[in-house]
Amino acid sequence: MPASSILSARDLEFLLHEWLQVETLTERERYAEHSRETFDAVLELAAEIATDHFAPHNRAADEHEPHVVDGKVVLVPEVAAALRVFADAGMTAAALPEELGGLQLPAVVNLAVHAWFQAANIGTSAYPFLTAANANLLVAHGTPEQVRTYVPPMAEGRWFGTMALSEPQAGSSLADITTRAEPQDDGSYRLTGTKMWISAGDHELTENIVHLVLAKIPGGPAGVKGISLFIVPKVLVGDDGALDERNDVVLAGLNHKMGYRGTTNTLLNFGEGGHTPGGRPGAVGFLVGEEHRGLTYMFHMMNEARIGVGVGATALGYTGYLHALDYARTRTQGRPLAGKDPAAAPVPIVEHPDVRRMLLAAKSYVEGGLALGLYCARLVDEERTAGSAADRDRAHRLLEVLTPIAKSWPSQWCLAADDLAVQVLGGAGYTRDFPVEQFYRDNRLNPIHEGTHGIQALDLLGRKVVADDGAGLALLAETIAATTQRARGTEWADLGATLDELVARIGAVTGALWADGDPERALANATVYLEAVGHVVVGWLWLEQALATPDQGEGREGAFYAGKRQAARFFQRWELPKVGPQLALLATGDRTVLDTSPAWL
Repeated sequence: MPASSILSARDLEFLLHEWLQVETLTERERYAEHSRETFDAVLELAAEIATDHFAPHNRAADEHEPHVVDGKVVLVPEVAAALRVFADAGMTAAALPEELGGLQLPAVVNLAVHAWFQAANIGTSAYPFLTAANANLLVAHGTPEQVRTYVPPMAEGRWFGTMALSEPQAGSSLADITTRAEPQDDGSYRLTGTKMWISAGDHELTENIVHLVLAKIPGGPAGVKGISLFIVPKVLVGDDGALDERNDVVLAGLNHKMGYRGTTNTLLNFGEGGHTPGGRPGAVGFLVGEEHRGLTYMFHMMNEARIGVGVGATALGYTGYLHALDYARTRTQGRPLAGKDPAAAPVPIVEHPDVRRMLLAAKSYVEGGLALGLYCARLVDEERTAGSAADRDRAHRLLEVLTPIAKSWPSQWCLAADDLAVQVLGGAGYTRDFPVEQFYRDNRLNPIHEGTHGIQALDLLGRKVVADDGAGLALLAETIAATTQRARGTEWADLGATLDELVARIGAVTGALWADGDPERALANATVYLEAVGHVVVGWLWLEQALATPDQGEGREGAFYAGKRQAARFFQRWELPKVGPQLALLATGDRTVLDTSPAWL
């Protein structure tokens, strides 16, 4: 496959086959019909569709963002055309079971497939991304009838899906949602309330939109323990599967964002009487699972989305890096510092050390972020299909710890890669004549999507590393130690030793933060903890990649592996030293932020 400025097929090949050995998954019953050839074929098809149908309208969808005409959302027509090609190729259903119309791909291959579309056009790719996660939740927690009714049309791309959690007054504090769901005699519910920031919440791209809505049933427990989950279709569905009357879900307005402009972002009103299904107001909804367990079910979609957002951030950083690399290799400006002849021809800016510094930093971020996302997806496959219960449980526990990192680390550092891409292009970088400024704007949303940086930090330090007496953190340390053990006696022994030292310090700091059992003090600096642990995790994955490279050789392949090794060295020497001061700060139990009065700000 020729080199692309969207994503690196060669890097994906290395990560999937040379490092993660994904072909071994075909030895398991769920993936027995696949082979390396089928994996490579679907990846090649994804690259082709992303290049030919998604990337060309990325700028147009950004410049002509969604707007409402006569009560309907209007998008540039290329969005619908691209999504039709995407669905017809089976991409929406790539990871679904065959009996539901899916390709039954491993999660790790499916994530690599979707990375092509996220890198090519994050706004358009959001529609099927949300739809697939919606369908996966219903497969896991819906009734057989609900699965039969809603999943096949979403798998075919005829219907799209959303997740409707946030409300204007509640934001990320789901305990404070006020959307109500009143039980009806026929077993359905009638929902009333308002949902805010709902991506893909309204459009004319498909025949129907399947909303998964969090709401509270009157009389239930207070807070998050009283939340239930409901299917609320935009258009109700008859017993025969045909579309019926319009449900009482109304678009109240569009939010206008700095990035992701091709994705509609909506304020939705449920049950205000804009439509009257069955002759009366109220949005008709259908309970998923049991009452008051909705947040538990929604975490199935939210966790998938958290990893997906991290990969989307990586994809945007990756394409920014590749565009900057291409520019640096072709843009001539200035002369080497050692050059004495002012009449000498200018050199490509990649010859200047500081430009190489920026590109090497971006490379270490985006290739590290991609390894992190793929590793987590590989854990999903282990959780589903490993041969023993112990191995499945191990994968689940490790994935629990890594999920907040997989969402937040790329959202921070692959955004930094896009920032560096703008810098490499100089004055051209912040003009709209070049795409890197859009990549930066698009990527700036990801530190907020699916739970802010701070929320992920609270999840990691407040829940994941202390659950079951720290079993998850201990497992992560054990897993990293297995890699550093393999590095002993190799040229990477020093990187392994650095990681061993940092992992030990993380364990000690975690214990110290929780020593007095005061959650307010322990969590005051949780974001610093997330950043420190995240950097150590990515340093570990760079060691994994380095150990997977053969000795340096000559020619193009030699350059690829040499680049991998140099990026690993850069991360070791330039990035991991940042962790020590962060851990030292955490170890002091610093109260500067905690003791700051809001009046002083």
